[in-house]
Amino acid sequence: MPTEKILVVEDEENIQELIRYNLAKEGYQVSCVLSGEKGLEAARTGNPDLVLLDLMLPGLDGLDVCKELKRDASTRGIAVIMVTAKGDETDIVTGLELGADDYVIKPFSPKVLLSRVKAVLRRKHSPAPDGQNVIQIRDLVIHPGRHEALLENKKLDLTFTEFRILQTLAARPGWVFTRGQIVDAVRGEDHAVTDRSVDFQIVGLRRKLDHYSSCIETVRGVGYRFQEA
Repeated sequence: MPTEKILVVEDEENIQELIRYNLAKEGYQVSCVLSGEKGLEAARTGNPDLVLLDLMLPGLDGLDVCKELKRDASTRGIAVIMVTAKGDETDIVTGLELGADDYVIKPFSPKVLLSRVKAVLRRKHSPAPDGQNVIQIRDLVIHPGRHEALLENKKLDLTFTEFRILQTLAARPGWVFTRGQIVDAVRGEDHAVTDRSVDFQIVGLRRKLDHYSSCIETVRGVGYRFQEA
């Protein structure tokens, strides 16, 4: 049985109870709060493994909570899954760029939610793929063991998923990866994901690579590759 601690930040009490019940039934230690401010306080004092974070919260909204969690060194390592009724892709992209690990759109199936929770927690505790060898391509250096990427000797501020995607592509320069292969390498074969969510991560990764962004090439109709030269 799992022993991980999960914090649910959700202002709709019926949804909060639905999430709490299903997670507790699986053996997780679950705590719940109704606002963003209380969510930040609970994350800082309770040190959960994962936060299920509604975006539409009274007062401090979910995106602001996510930003604060990832800005604070003491909470940066906490995994975050956004739970939202919004269909606006902009909010999802923003959340992923802030460091959220995944998202679930309301209404959702408890089975889907549990699958996402298990996948995020599993990859949080799993070792980096393709061994621990340092990867160096021109001015880009990737240290899997340290979970660190340097560009022109400056550390890149990457989310967990962005780092794993960069590592996966750069480990085999010139090799074309389909979106499905990227998901399998980064998140696991049983992770329910759309092609669009991979594209969101690539957009954020390219932005952080700045003038090096062209190294990640889109292969139309197939996927992505890291350019060899």
